[in-house]
Amino acid sequence: MTKTRFLALVTALALLLAIPTSVLAQRVPPHVFVGSVTLDGVAAVDGAAVTAWIDGEQVAATNPSGGDYSLLIDQGDSSFAGKTVSFKVSGANVTETAAWTQGGGTVLDLTGITGSAGASGTSGSTGEAGPAGSAGRAGPPGPAGPAGADGSAGSAGSAGSSGSTGSDGAAGSVGPAGEAGESGGGAIGVIALIIAIVALLAAGGSYMMGRRA
Repeated sequence: MTKTRFLALVTALALLLAIPTSVLAQRVPPHVFVGSVTLDGVAAVDGAAVTAWIDGEQVAATNPSGGDYSLLIDQGDSSFAGKTVSFKVSGANVTETAAWTQGGGTVLDLTGITGSAGASGTSGSTGEAGPAGSAGRAGPPGPAGPAGADGSAGSAGSAGSSGSTGSDGAAGSVGPAGEAGESGGGAIGVIALIIAIVALLAAGGSYMMGRRA
């Protein structure tokens, strides 16, 4: 409790005690409420209406000053004992309530809200999965890695089998004619040839004659 609220409550109770005993003998002591008052999270302006309600009827009203209020609720000819007191700030509902008690003194901070939130709806069913997105663009090529070490030389392979003999190639083209030989003794050659023929004939005749004899 702040010093200001404490002083407001003490002042209200002092005024209550200052009422003549003869009057108190005829009336039930009221219930005093003090505290801060805000509207939508901001301190209520001076002169805003702070009202108290019991059973749907307004039973008291005051105006805050510097964000604090002091409210005295007198039951009068009615009986408020044990009933719930609700409040409003400039017509807006206040979340806090309290029970009225005879001669009570309560520090109650009031929180006004200009609009009540609707009830939360039920959660909807999960929707179907959407189509897969298109593939993203390829990233830039990475830097070249270091060269690998040279591998060892492989063993020599076995010799292949001999191939089959190929077919004869085509005949070559006719070579050019040879140059003409130098002129020899043409007549002498002819004479020698004739002599050789005559000699052969003679030898043959002699052979035949020898056989007849």
